[in-house]
Amino acid sequence: MLAALGMGSAEELFAHLPADVKLDRPLDIPAGQSEYEIVEYFNGLAAQNANGYASFLGAGVYRHFRPVVIDPLATRGEFLTAYTPYQAEISQGVLTTIFEFQTMIAQLTGMDVANASMYDGSTAVPEAGMMAARITRRDKLLVAKTLHPEYREVLNTYGRHQTLPVDTVGYDAESGQLDLDDLDAKLDNDTAAVIVQSPNFFGVVDKTREAAEIAHRYGALLVLIFTEAASLGLIEPTYEADIVAGEMQSFAHPPSYGGPFVGVLATKEKNVRQIPGRLVGETVDSDGNRAFCLTLATREQHIRRAKATSNICTNQALIALMATIYMSVFGKQGLRELAEQNLAKAHYLADAIESSGGQRAFNGPFFNEFVVRANGVGVKDVNRRALDDKIVGGLPLGRFYPELDDALLVCATEVNKRDEMDRYAAKFGGNESQ
Repeated sequence: MLAALGMGSAEELFAHLPADVKLDRPLDIPAGQSEYEIVEYFNGLAAQNANGYASFLGAGVYRHFRPVVIDPLATRGEFLTAYTPYQAEISQGVLTTIFEFQTMIAQLTGMDVANASMYDGSTAVPEAGMMAARITRRDKLLVAKTLHPEYREVLNTYGRHQTLPVDTVGYDAESGQLDLDDLDAKLDNDTAAVIVQSPNFFGVVDKTREAAEIAHRYGALLVLIFTEAASLGLIEPTYEADIVAGEMQSFAHPPSYGGPFVGVLATKEKNVRQIPGRLVGETVDSDGNRAFCLTLATREQHIRRAKATSNICTNQALIALMATIYMSVFGKQGLRELAEQNLAKAHYLADAIESSGGQRAFNGPFFNEFVVRANGVGVKDVNRRALDDKIVGGLPLGRFYPELDDALLVCATEVNKRDEMDRYAAKFGGNESQ
């Protein structure tokens, strides 16, 4: 490279830079290592991981059993291609699985059409809000305070730069559900959408149908959000919703330090032209055989920027493929049984914690998460005791909700054993030895 530039040294290449911004010493990094040494290094790091720990941490990322069949199927050659779905003739495997993913998401959410996926649940939320603004030609969003706090942060960032103001609707202190009176008071003819999560961040199944009725009265849309996909196996879809968005991490993808995950966005057919991302459709090839192709791409390289509905120009195809395999393996009945196990275990744990001295903060119906107050013990003490017993406890809520500084968000899924739940429940007792 230096020869091509007519220079004799790296110093000459960087001569234009001021002396005070150039490093006059070697980088402070370890010397190179052999492959064997690198493998040993990472094996040592892996040994420090918290293997063998039970966990009751949820809050938008959930531990579920992951069938071993997923990885061998997801890495088959039919699904590995360097080409995008533009080249349908050599991307049939990818296009087929995306089509199946869209179909299953539409069935689970009760919507007519779903896109090929979003980056994750947090980015699906503002995309749904902006979509609602385009449909209604309005410029204000109302979001439930019980929407995942980090999702709200992402929504606020989008809203700030899209000149789309976001206002918050409170929750009922007894039930943990959306405050419908507050919603009614804040709705007006400038509101594009009401964004509600169910089960909400507190794990409570919310009053989505009532929220839809109030929103529609003002001409606004209802955007329904979910973070726990397992709930879709049991809770009836809110058909009154206009847009459904959420996170599919629960289906086949481990927590993996927070990503990559896969978001979804589904809607009614009349709104399809405003949906962001890609849609795959079914067609036939020149011989009349069933085939698939990209039928709608509202933000791609060949779309003029002024006409685009989103800056999302791709999808999480690999994670969506894993979720598709997961749903195929479980089937309709299997997903229902999975949801029933989650429901039963969470309610068992909640009862055990209350028997030990804790107290549920809300009386609304819940799925596999709930908020519990650590009466007289302190949330840090509860989780410290649990960690000493190789248990990762719930999420202290004071970080996001100062009024719940004495409460934990606790989750139980099908992978939690009764012994683990009993041991964790005991930490809420007043006896330090428990």
